[in-house]
Amino acid sequence: MARIAGVNIPTQKRVEVALTYIHGIGRGKARELCSMTQVPVDRRVNDLTEEEVIRIREAIDREYDVEGDLRRDVAMNIKRLMDLGCYRGLRHRRGLPVRGQRTHTNARTRKGKARPIAGKKKVTK
Repeated sequence: MARIAGVNIPTQKRVEVALTYIHGIGRGKARELCSMTQVPVDRRVNDLTEEEVIRIREAIDREYDVEGDLRRDVAMNIKRLMDLGCYRGLRHRRGLPVRGQRTHTNARTRKGKARPIAGKKKVTK
């Protein structure tokens, strides 16, 4: 099992797909990494040589923020918005959608499970 950026990537998958298991690397960056390190995209992870794994590992360390560093940066950006008291920060603080989505209906992912309101009756038709 190859370990890159602190993540055990699956050995039976293609390199392009396996690299997406690392937080901060999607399909596009995975393809870009493969071309940068001259690793064929369609090769399986268990077929990679140790030298290719090292090249991929070094390229990720050099080029991208991934895993813990990326998570910390995102958390710090959100904390900064909340400390500023700007609109986006207030939305984060209240656990509401940040990017302009409607909240009258939907938004259940951000708002959580619907809580009943005392004294409100269901309207029957």
